[in-house]
Amino acid sequence: QVQLLESGGGLVQPGGSLRLSCATSGVDFDLAIMGWYRQAPGTQRELVATIISDGTTNYADSVKGRFTISRDNAKETVYLQMNSLKPEDTAVYICNYRIWGGSYWGQGVQVTVSS
Repeated sequence: QVQLLESGGGLVQPGGSLRLSCATSGVDFDLAIMGWYRQAPGTQRELVATIISDGTTNYADSVKGRFTISRDNAKETVYLQMNSLKPEDTAVYICNYRIWGGSYWGQGVQVTVSS
């Protein structure tokens, strides 16, 4: 079965950095579109970034220039490096795995940006 396990969240001050990891199992990782989404209380889930197997990336305008998504196909892990964090980045960040006919989600990890 598909399993996605996020780590690396926590509390950080504005302007700080965090790196999130999503370790996968039971997946065809090299065939997948991997992504990070986020959801704050009272809001809909929104796309943060995606990366496909050839390394092509896509970012939400709100994080462009501050966040970087990457993947390690050997480790079957995707990362999100978050720099210059703002209070409005506070949310639960959720890892997503998408292949033909299926889309799967992790449980999410809390990121809180506060002084």
